[in-house]
Amino acid sequence: MAAGGVRVVCRREVHGQILARDGAGWCPTPSLVASMPVKVTMLLCDSAQVADGKLYILGGGWSMTGPDPVPSAVALKIDVEWNEAERPHHWELFLEDADGRPVMVDTPEGAQPVEVRGEFTVSHPPGVPEGSPIDVALAVNMGPIPLRPGTRFTWRLVIDGESLPAASLGFTTRPVPQAS
Repeated sequence: MAAGGVRVVCRREVHGQILARDGAGWCPTPSLVASMPVKVTMLLCDSAQVADGKLYILGGGWSMTGPDPVPSAVALKIDVEWNEAERPHHWELFLEDADGRPVMVDTPEGAQPVEVRGEFTVSHPPGVPEGSPIDVALAVNMGPIPLRPGTRFTWRLVIDGESLPAASLGFTTRPVPQAS
């Protein structure tokens, strides 16, 4: 586990297929699924927190940052289908460069790709009609991550090993200002 609770693993996407590194090398994992039982809304922000099932967002909706490293967050609202309640779901958030390669950070174990992961389980809320989607709010706050100025990056979300349509969030770092 790296500083700030960020865990790193090796994953990448090649020609639309997600690959994960195991002990034997790069191997395929499931790709996009037409009927994923969740819908995701993602937002870049300066800071976020969850209280009483609601997202509280500060400085939200940006797509340009830097060039200096600053704290940031990804706010996530996940709508889980009714029939997926009472089941654990594993999520992973990957930071990738414009070519889909993992962004590397220095750790005591050497350079590692950035990944944030967790689990969630939802229950059927009392009084909610059967078949209604169930909300999950997640706030992923990060300390400053040193990123190359003038570069495009993407946070990509995977739930239960599946890449989700529209579950990625791109942003750009500003170039370093020229000295006058």
